[in-house]
Parts: sequence; structure tokens; C-alpha cells
Amino acid sequence: MTGSAPGIRSELLYEIAMDAEVDDLGDTPLGRRRIVRVTGGTFEGPRLRGTVLPGGGDWLVERRDGVRALDVRITLRTDDGALIYARYPGLFHAGPGVMDRLARGEPVDPSEYYFRTAPLFETAAEKYAWLNRVLAIGIGRRTARQVCYTVYAVL
Repeated sequence: MTGSAPGIRSELLYEIAMDAEVDDLGDTPLGRRRIVRVTGGTFEGPRLRGTVLPGGGDWLVERRDGVRALDVRITLRTDDGALIYARYPGLFHAGPGVMDRLARGEPVDPSEYYFRTAPLFETAAEKYAWLNRVLAIGIGRRTARQVCYTVYAVL
């Protein structure tokens, strides 16, 4: 059965683009481990905008079935100085040819791979406290040096 889930509504939170560098640890007992270090970036949406602070990242592991299990943790700084912690699991997978093209830094249409996350937020800033009660979904895309998401609040 296909179609959308009844009653699920969403609204755009922001578009985010993060600059990143990858450390490939190789095959560990859990799978091929990569640490994607966030070195900066920006985000912008209808209710918030700002920069992505360096120091966050994605501690991903590629499982035996080829799926990359994501474990992302980043800090956002809004344009008015508030700090927001975002953490999210996710999944990334594609066919071998697509993964090879991405690894070479070639442009690949996001429709050729599955890249989804489920962000949760934490902040002490009163103005953005509403984020503490939001579950979001992110639809990701890759470029040669950036990881980008369109992030929606599930209403």
C-alpha cells in the first residue's frame, strides 16, 4: 500500500548546509566507521536562521547491508545569538554506482538515494523553547564538500 499517512502535517523549519570533512576509520567490529566533522555552515527558515558551529559531526557506520546509520550532533547559533543543540539518527543508502559517484564528488540527484533523518532539539533560549517540543524530519542531499538538509517540523 502506498500513499501518505493520514493526518500527518509538516511545516518547513529550515534549509541547512554544512561544510564537512570525513575521517574514515575503516572496518571496525560494528561496520565501516566514518566520522564526518562539521567545520561550519548556515541554516535559514521562516522562524530561525544562523550558523552551524564547528565541532559537531556525524558518527556514522556503514552496516553489512550497505546502509549507513547516522548519529548526528550539531550546535546551531541563531542570528540573535541563541544556541540550539540538534541531535538526530538517520539512514542513508543508495546503489553501488551512486555511492561511487558521490565518493568521487560528482553531482548526484537526491532522487537517486535515500537520505533521511529525525532531528530533536534542545535549547535554553526562551524565544526558541518551542523547538524543545518538536520532532522533525530531514531530507538530505550531498555535494562534494557539503551535507545539506531540508528540515520540517512534524505538526
